[in-house]
Amino acid sequence: MRYIPFFPRGRRSARPQQGENTTTMATPSRGVRRAVALAAAPVAVLAAGAMVWQSSTAAFTATTRNAGNAWSTGQVTLTDDDQGRAGFTVTNVVPGQTGERCIVVTSGATVPGEVRAYVQNLSASGAGLQDRIFLQVERGTGGSFESCAGFTPQVATPSHPVSTLATSWSSYAAGGAPWATTGTPGESTTYRGTWRFDTTGMTQQQVDSLQGSQVSIDLVWELQSADPVTPTP
Repeated sequence: MRYIPFFPRGRRSARPQQGENTTTMATPSRGVRRAVALAAAPVAVLAAGAMVWQSSTAAFTATTRNAGNAWSTGQVTLTDDDQGRAGFTVTNVVPGQTGERCIVVTSGATVPGEVRAYVQNLSASGAGLQDRIFLQVERGTGGSFESCAGFTPQVATPSHPVSTLATSWSSYAAGGAPWATTGTPGESTTYRGTWRFDTTGMTQQQVDSLQGSQVSIDLVWELQSADPVTPTP
């Protein structure tokens, strides 16, 4: 680069000495200054946009809240007063004999439901006694496991051989003597079971063939909660 001396008014610069650095900063051209200005424009636009977004978030707000929503399930429980004892433990039964036993069933449910009675676990010796022991179940009030004194029937089921009950009355869906509970813990009802050893229509030889035979079943009371009620829109 060529050195051009500059002499301010009233002063005169000395000529550069041998070995002295004579390089000077060149002034940017007009094209360079224009490119720098254009490059800075988008930055300015972005900065301005950020300022607009920041300011647009400032607004009046209001909320309302329904807090503490929660759900808990109800429960169904069912107990009786048999204290773990079988209702019928009868030995040395003879034709024509009959008997009864009451049981108080209590609901501890917190939701409405329905109790139904049915039988399960039929076990027989194979001599056919299950076809000759007839059982009827009634539901009502009064009485207890110790005695049916004071029992008043409200609902009764037909008397059937326990073999028939084991097939047609073997589940809740097919159960009988229904009791609608309200969902108030502590409500109760009484069931009475009446059995008889019926040999009507049998020959003496057929009756004698039943000697020494046995049959057993489980009596079940089951409570299921009622279907939920859908509110009317």
